[in-house]
Amino acid sequence: MAVGFKQKSKLSSEIPNSSLADIVFLLLIFFMTVTVFKEYQGLRVQLPMAKATQKIEARRDISYIWLDRENRLNIDDVLLSMPEVRPIMAEKMRENPALIVSIRADERAKYGNVALLMEALKEANALRINFATISES
Repeated sequence: MAVGFKQKSKLSSEIPNSSLADIVFLLLIFFMTVTVFKEYQGLRVQLPMAKATQKIEARRDISYIWLDRENRLNIDDVLLSMPEVRPIMAEKMRENPALIVSIRADERAKYGNVALLMEALKEANALRINFATISES
């Protein structure tokens, strides 16, 4: 008498790939909708008005300097004091001689502070200066 053993079915060790793309796509959509991108707050600066403006295209050769009415300076998202401007900008000019400095000074900032900033930029050999304004139109 022969004893009949059932043959075990072989289990596959493969991971099913059919729904993997759907899962990845759903995760991508989930993280895109849930993620909050924080914009840089920076200094609160109210730019002065201008009658004639010339737009400079966004380039990598621009360094932004923010000056608010309390004489706080911010160079490329780093809060600094006035004496630190010259060495930092001199280093930036050595790295990139074609650098354009865009000054975004608050319209209520004291002119003396703007003049000190311009003098520090002159000493750092940063002679290509642009003043950011808001157009009247």
